[in-house]
Amino acid sequence: MFIAIGGATGTGKSQLSLDIAARLRASGRGAQIVNADAMQLYRGMDIGTAKLPEHERAGVPHHLLDVLAVTEDASVAWYQERARELVAQIEAEGDVPILVGGSGLYIAAVCFDLRFPGTDPVVRARLEGELADGGPGPLFARLRERDPVAAATIDARNGRRLVRALEVIEVTGEPFSAQLPDQESTWREVTFAVVEEHREVLAPRLDARVERMWDAGLLEETEALAEVGLERGATAKRAIGYQQALAELRGEMSRAEAIAEAQLLTRKYARRQVSWFRRYDTAVRAQSGEGFAAQRILEAAGL
Repeated sequence: MFIAIGGATGTGKSQLSLDIAARLRASGRGAQIVNADAMQLYRGMDIGTAKLPEHERAGVPHHLLDVLAVTEDASVAWYQERARELVAQIEAEGDVPILVGGSGLYIAAVCFDLRFPGTDPVVRARLEGELADGGPGPLFARLRERDPVAAATIDARNGRRLVRALEVIEVTGEPFSAQLPDQESTWREVTFAVVEEHREVLAPRLDARVERMWDAGLLEETEALAEVGLERGATAKRAIGYQQALAELRGEMSRAEAIAEAQLLTRKYARRQVSWFRRYDTAVRAQSGEGFAAQRILEAAGL
């Protein structure tokens, strides 16, 4: 048995996971947290990902943080294998694993029976060539025509995911959305929780958080990451906030423009996350900051 907590950015998932761990500890059970935020996998990407500092982790072991260099590429298949190994290991140690993050596909890959079709180097190379020549726009238009369900779940600017979706369609002859997880088929027993917040509350909270990131030194953090290859990484350099900080460092944006674009993209990303997690109709629903959320989730898990 493990617990999975998903939801939009800025809804308080990390604090809820710590609240659950504290309640388990008070009852004599241990807990360990497994990160399910794709960008928190990267070393040095702290401010821009709102990574919980070690001194705020309340002594709870955290896994899959800072495990990749910014030049390395994360993949859902890679993550699934490692996260599942950790969940099994934590259970074997007698503790309760708590999977927590906002990367919906990463969480689904662990919780549900999600399998990954193989790749075709020729098809992949052709699609990547199209991406390099024409940008993500034409690929997104093609995906929207061939598989509108998948297109609704993928950022139109995310060239890497667009290439993968179109590759799967060509390799398998099936819609990419057919590969999305079926919540009826779980990998092992899991209690799924989703943290929610009203849009009119969340949007200004996210805007303020982006401003705090710049005040906290996001530009300096990005400059240091650029020195170790941030712009060579296909995944890390696309992270919201870091994209805009890089543009500011290159003189392509003013600070105000960079912050405004990061705020806009963060709000859009949060809306996509809300849409993704809405599909789990059997999940325990918790309101951001709800005092009894941890207790309700533990009761649902029988813990």
